[in-house]
Amino acid sequence: MAAVYQAVYRRASSLFCRLHSTYVRKIRYLNELKEDDSLCRQAQTSGTFYLFHNLSPLLQQVGKKYLVPQVSAAEMKRILEKLKETEQWTEKSVLIGCSDEHVPHFALDLGDLEKSVIESELKGSFTDLRKALFVVDEKDSPLLASAQSLLRWHDSHQYCSKTGQPTQKNISGSKRVCHASGIIYYPQMSPVVIILVSDGSRCLLARQPSFPQGMYTALSGFCDVGENVEETIRREVAEEVGLEVESLWYSASQHWPFPSSCLMIACHALVRAQQAEISMNSLELEEARWFGLEEIVEGLKREPRSSKQDDGSLLPWFPPKQAIAHQLIHEWVKQQTS
Repeated sequence: MAAVYQAVYRRASSLFCRLHSTYVRKIRYLNELKEDDSLCRQAQTSGTFYLFHNLSPLLQQVGKKYLVPQVSAAEMKRILEKLKETEQWTEKSVLIGCSDEHVPHFALDLGDLEKSVIESELKGSFTDLRKALFVVDEKDSPLLASAQSLLRWHDSHQYCSKTGQPTQKNISGSKRVCHASGIIYYPQMSPVVIILVSDGSRCLLARQPSFPQGMYTALSGFCDVGENVEETIRREVAEEVGLEVESLWYSASQHWPFPSSCLMIACHALVRAQQAEISMNSLELEEARWFGLEEIVEGLKREPRSSKQDDGSLLPWFPPKQAIAHQLIHEWVKQQTS
């Protein structure tokens, strides 16, 4: 009987801790804000705002560091009053998260207002997101990426695809509704595979013409309708470099805001060393080649555009640690050296 009681007690204690953990309470609070317009409107008066201007986030430089300022609701009100803005700008914001203490975070694009005034008031500058993601703290880059993706989605979904009538954003920005048809639109992400191909002793990296000079990364491509992840990986590797995948395994995933909101599904793929001759698709790639362990280790140490050769070209360098491609390459090095 005592054993039964102890088992029930352990289950009840586990459930109690889980339901009252900081994470669970935070997630449930965010869900309430998404579903309750009046509660979310009230939260806007006590929350903090991440500011954008035409989808470029506001950064502040302090010494050699770049910080992402969280602007209070009171500070937002002061700035808008200085700009003589009477419109309810906070109504245009989107909910992007909250702190463990339940301070809600919103993203707001002020693209229609004078950029220089906002920058002067907040002692910062609006920076292209591609640059911002690689200079801010690692905890801030995912927040900026998801914020921009959500702001971009609302900007491009203002009309119903069936009726052509305007859609209405709910206060949190978790959806848009066409009141003429009753259709509810939710933000979506496109699945993309990113694959580090190896023949066992080398890994394959490639570059597109649009890449910064000298940068190589893993292969990637969008999932086609009807494909699963495994089928997409095999097809992309065959299409881009003419190799057949023998086996593959999952590594991790990452939200990525380019070219729009994407879910990057990172995997390793193995091809046979005896059949590893690259047949590159020049319509998609500028170059693709095999890299040995020593060259990869040296490349990981380089800063972007840091090492020029005698002919003026740059030594290969790889995506920074904030990108999931960096994680794949780093994992491959660990596999080779373990």
